[in-house]
Amino acid sequence: MLTDAQTTAWRALVLAAHSLEEALDRQSRRDGGIPHSHYKLLALLYEAGDKGLPMSALAEQLQYSPSRLTHAVSSLQRSGWAARRRDPRDGRVQRAVITSSGRAIVRAVTPGQVREVREPVLTGWSQEELEVIVRVSDRLRALALRGF
Repeated sequence: MLTDAQTTAWRALVLAAHSLEEALDRQSRRDGGIPHSHYKLLALLYEAGDKGLPMSALAEQLQYSPSRLTHAVSSLQRSGWAARRRDPRDGRVQRAVITSSGRAIVRAVTPGQVREVREPVLTGWSQEELEVIVRVSDRLRALALRGF
């Protein structure tokens, strides 16, 4: 059983995360016609450059199962936003790479993503408070990666 303080903190965290994800999903669908889950995937590939990322590394970063990632990348491939290539050094490894159309989607959606989080979410916090958010988020992510 959770204490009252733990219950309050847990509910606040879950509702805040859900609200933020919903707002970002609405914005990415509006500005790019793409679900936020696919935008996050494309943004990681965009940042990775021309070499892309191994599918296993991408799944780990997004905390997706291999089958979920395969489905998501296949959907992006059908849209022309991503491709899969064999790793030239290890043919057993598939890499996901962003296409020029995928880059255009990221460039179309990113300004709105920044607007969605800068003013309502990140403005007004002190540097110390922002650092606490990072520490807490990193700790929660590490716990989730271990399966709590």
